[in-house]
Amino acid sequence: MRITAIRDIAVRLQGDAANAVVSFAEHDVSLVAVVSDVVRNGRPVAGFAFNSIGRFSQGGILRERIVPRLMAAEPAMLIEETGGRFDPAEVVKVAMRNEKPGGHGDRAGAVAAVELAIWDLNAKLADEPACVAIARAFGRAGPAASTSAYAAGGYYYPGDSAGRLRDELSGYRDLGFTAFKMKIGGASLAEDVARIEAALTVAGEGGALAVDANGRFDLDAALAYAQAISSYGLRWYEEIGDPLDFDLNRRIAERYDGAIATGENLFSAADAKNLLLFGGMRPGRDLFQMDAGLSYGLGEYARMIALMERHGFRRSQAVPHGGHLINLHIVLGLGLGGCECYPGVFQPFGGYPSACMLGGGEVRATDAPGFGLEQKPELRSLLAGLCPEAF
Repeated sequence: MRITAIRDIAVRLQGDAANAVVSFAEHDVSLVAVVSDVVRNGRPVAGFAFNSIGRFSQGGILRERIVPRLMAAEPAMLIEETGGRFDPAEVVKVAMRNEKPGGHGDRAGAVAAVELAIWDLNAKLADEPACVAIARAFGRAGPAASTSAYAAGGYYYPGDSAGRLRDELSGYRDLGFTAFKMKIGGASLAEDVARIEAALTVAGEGGALAVDANGRFDLDAALAYAQAISSYGLRWYEEIGDPLDFDLNRRIAERYDGAIATGENLFSAADAKNLLLFGGMRPGRDLFQMDAGLSYGLGEYARMIALMERHGFRRSQAVPHGGHLINLHIVLGLGLGGCECYPGVFQPFGGYPSACMLGGGEVRATDAPGFGLEQKPELRSLLAGLCPEAF
């Protein structure tokens, strides 16, 4: 058993949404295929994944460094001792050959895309959903049958209005979501408060609405927003300042009683350890949003979860960033606290197929082998173009 090809394409995200810091009109995603020599029904079995949403593709890193190392490796190096599956940890080890520690950035997402494609491939070889393979690999009795999910949106658009925001969240409610997230920090404080109040007419209560500043605020602005929103009892206040300014996060946690969420821009277990040690995060209250697709893959992400638990936090406080099918399977497989979903933005990657929607804010995985990306109509044609021999 061996890998015969690793391919990638850059896929531009659809739409012109913006948060408080960046516009996504120019963002794209690396979509990766790992093709094996195992043939089923006359076609090679291939694994697919991508490097998560809201960054840029990493084609140069993949083609110039990671893929050549993997294709030059002895095939046996990438196989588990039992011989029945590829070894994600060894794949990462080979991919990272000659790379210095630290300096994570885009490299972490490039490696993650390949590592996650290996998980998809292994689950397909076992003819089971990825969440089942993940649960077994990490010693769990089995995946959760379903999990709660919130609909993320509420971005800033040209000619934006509170009415447009209400309509957007109402559409998510009609899809079966009962909790929502919106952006703040891209308008004045007064305008953002008015937007929050408009969103609450749909959410119904503060506990069903989270707000996300995308790292925009310094301490003064963060505290001003904290004071303005404190009476709403919001679900959480997300990524308040620079993601590596753990002191700022700690100072806000000391003065804001509501839940804080952060972590999506931490790309290694070492970064997560520093957040746990110095960020003022509170057991039983705050949320961690690290994302396997941005941090070397599922192996590194599982190390982050283990660190959380060693520092007195529950895995139910992990709600990964991403809003896509891959993280749905990771949440179910590892028994985490819930899922993000992008039903209206970041296509073709955001959101889930309709078969995943249970209503009442609950979602599930389908019984498709792997991550089931092929079941998402917006993605299927891209996957077939990237790896036609598998279709």
